[in-house]
Amino acid sequence: QLQLVESGGGLVQPGGSLRLSCAASGDTLNNYNIGWFRQAPGKEREGVSYINNIDSTTYYADSVKGRFTISRDSAKNTVYLQMNSLKPEDTGVYYCAASPFTITTMDISLFGSWGQGTQVTVSS
Repeated sequence: QLQLVESGGGLVQPGGSLRLSCAASGDTLNNYNIGWFRQAPGKEREGVSYINNIDSTTYYADSVKGRFTISRDSAKNTVYLQMNSLKPEDTGVYYCAASPFTITTMDISLFGSWGQGTQVTVSS
């Protein structure tokens, strides 16, 4: 059974960078589309980015396009989210999740395996 563990969150000043990791065990991430979601206090969980398991096609929400980069390291069975030029509105708990389905949107209902989340706080 696939298990996901996020890491790399923390406190960073506006304009700073963080790299989140999503490490998998129990199965290979290459069998899944992997997405990153985030949830700010009092708000619904929203899709940030995903990477396709067939051809590594990527998707980014408009709010992070040009600042965030998702990538996959198959040898380490890990997916990363490089976050640059961070803004206070990027603050939240970041989750990675896996979907075995063909996806074209970040429909949260298509993602079945979730990590526990990692806190990202952007503040001066």
